[in-house]
Amino acid sequence: MGGEASPRLRVEGLTKRYGALIANDGISFEIAPGELHCLLGENSAGKSTLIGCIFGSIRPDAGRVVFDEQEVRLRSPADAARLGIALVHQHFVLIPRFTVLENVTLGAWAGGLNLSRTEAEKRVKSLCDGLGLGIDLSAKVETLSVGERQWVELLKALYLDTKLLLLDEPTAVLTPQESERLFEMIRLLNARGIAVVLISHKFDEVMRTDRVTVLRRGKVVTTLKAAETTKTELAALMVGRSVSLSVEPRPSPATAVPVLEVQNLIVDPGAPPLTFQIRRGEILGLAGVSGNGQDALFEILAGCAQPVSGTVIVDGIGTAGLTPPAVARLGVGYVPSDRYRDGLVGAFSVTENLLLGRQHEAPYARRGILNRAAAETFARRSVERFSVAASSIDITAHSLSGGNAQKLVLAREFDRATKCLLCHQPTRGLDIGIIAFVHQMLCEKQEAGCAILLASEELDELLEMSDRIAVMFRGELMGIVEARTANREMLGLMMAGQRLQ
Repeated sequence: MGGEASPRLRVEGLTKRYGALIANDGISFEIAPGELHCLLGENSAGKSTLIGCIFGSIRPDAGRVVFDEQEVRLRSPADAARLGIALVHQHFVLIPRFTVLENVTLGAWAGGLNLSRTEAEKRVKSLCDGLGLGIDLSAKVETLSVGERQWVELLKALYLDTKLLLLDEPTAVLTPQESERLFEMIRLLNARGIAVVLISHKFDEVMRTDRVTVLRRGKVVTTLKAAETTKTELAALMVGRSVSLSVEPRPSPATAVPVLEVQNLIVDPGAPPLTFQIRRGEILGLAGVSGNGQDALFEILAGCAQPVSGTVIVDGIGTAGLTPPAVARLGVGYVPSDRYRDGLVGAFSVTENLLLGRQHEAPYARRGILNRAAAETFARRSVERFSVAASSIDITAHSLSGGNAQKLVLAREFDRATKCLLCHQPTRGLDIGIIAFVHQMLCEKQEAGCAILLASEELDELLEMSDRIAVMFRGELMGIVEARTANREMLGLMMAGQRLQ
């Protein structure tokens, strides 16, 4: 932490309301120059709203923001930029057809910096040298890897005279090695007096910060020194009760019988063929930075798309030409990565969403007419089993919170998956308590003999839950390893394109 007496940022009693919802309720905390400060909390705890207020994209209803001992009223991100407050968004805000240099300097006018191209290039090169980044400034962003695009976002944020850097889940698209490099860069920035606020749900990252401010339901629970707390304590403070952060070791019930067989599958023209199998009672983890072919693979396995060539076999039956409902009838459940886009119909009720794909099947329909009693019985049982917080089975899906919407998808697909379960990022964006519940349900399906494909960007999750782990890079399988002998470093290298020898 920096040695200056006064804080770089002080937030006092900040409150933001959206109708009856209080997103931020009297929040107060401060960050010193040169400090790495973590904001930790579940979904809807108020982190994003708080960051928006600090960055000028959201105007608070009450409270004060004090920057370098001066109260400020930020009416826009441009106001924040002029003060030296920068934000690296969770999702890239880049123009693919522009060069690295053009993307980095695009918004400089908002911060009052108007340099010639030669001066701008010299400034960006100096930034790169200081951070140890060897990136081609003339390269178009669309040609860069996901990790390189994250570096461009960081350069954008640092191009102005940044004093406070806000990082929103910055490692979500990075390999473990790239994440390590990012933290090295953060500490270089801290050494120059730049304060960094980190939003992260990864406890290994949280524990590397200087201090942690825990939010729950829009309020500050406490601020602790990371060195003086534990992951378990922080998790309990987040949710208001003790919660397990790991899966209990268990013997794998996997047998030698293959349930899902993928043979020479080409998902896109020019892509390499994929061959693997998942056995009865086995969880095969699928690792890889987002955008490396996982989406196309899952859509083909679920029958939502057809491959260029190759075969998919479920319990001895080929799926070529089958529609998604036909694949589902083979006993395949599919949890897509985007629950709102692909998993639910927002305007449909809880009951209707639970019946999607089965509305014409017995016992839910008779002679083409919905058997409402059977449908409602199934809906109530599913809602109860998966603890979906819904006031009624008749409310629409878009009225549910993100966690409860995901539970709705899980309830439907877990019930459908008698042979094979395809889970694409099933715990993404979920709270700790819900993640533990999903893990429990996955273990139950595994013990029942289901073959499970589990894709996750959380390597710790894959290492804990999987029997074997496959790694994808640019549509290609870099190898399949036994989870018990794998580690984050090995998987990270494979995620970056290094083939397993």
